[in-house]
Amino acid sequence: MHKPVLHVFRNTPFGRETLLQSAYLCRRLQLPLSVYLPEFKRFLFYFDPDVVQVDLDASYLSDPATAQEHVREILALHQLEFSLVKPKGKSASDLPDLPIHFSLMTCPRSMSDDTRKIALGHIGSKVRRIVQSAPFPIYLPAPVFKPWTRLSVLYGGSDNAAGALRLALKLNELSNAPLQLFSQGNRQELESRLLAQGFDQRRVKAFDWQFLAEGDIAQQLYDLPHDGLVMLGAYGKGAIRETLFGSTMEKVQSGLPNSLMVVGPKCRWVNKA
Repeated sequence: MHKPVLHVFRNTPFGRETLLQSAYLCRRLQLPLSVYLPEFKRFLFYFDPDVVQVDLDASYLSDPATAQEHVREILALHQLEFSLVKPKGKSASDLPDLPIHFSLMTCPRSMSDDTRKIALGHIGSKVRRIVQSAPFPIYLPAPVFKPWTRLSVLYGGSDNAAGALRLALKLNELSNAPLQLFSQGNRQELESRLLAQGFDQRRVKAFDWQFLAEGDIAQQLYDLPHDGLVMLGAYGKGAIRETLFGSTMEKVQSGLPNSLMVVGPKCRWVNKA
């Protein structure tokens, strides 16, 4: 993992907070940052075989004359250099094609709806499309700058959840942040699932594994650390606990103020050995 983090900049106070989150992520993971300053309200990702059009709300085009200087000022707080993303081309005069060769992408919980009308408990449809199609993980930062000091992995047995755990182990190496697993159910069954997904037995036995009470996951989120970067798989179905975590991403993100790292079904970490 050495490619840049992609950040689409919004030149507003909310956009400042999101950029601070990306900067902190890059510093913790020792990754470069690439910032896209939108000139138009939409752009394309050509994910093989999917094409995703992202429609931005008008706030992303706010005061373009000061956008780059604001980026420099914000990133100077973290002493972080950055590069500007240049589109590969245009599918129409107002529809640039962005590159996709990134380690991660930062997305606010909605990129396409008026930020004055959304709540914490909403993930915009375009963000869901990116999660479903992207070959890289999606970072959904907390609404305001909130440093994280540990990694909290939700594991329910799905292959996407295993991908989130693989990514968490890599982030643990890069950041030295302690890692915990959070699950519901039977540990022996879940350990067997991890072994079947290619994890080393000694490592599995050594995990700091916390088991939440049975029942609706929304009622158990208080037990997750307030300073954890919560990592989970999206849209996955596992042999164990099929209804847990993969199908409840909306509950998790709406019930937690924490930043999230989401691994979708096309993410390269899902099937990485």
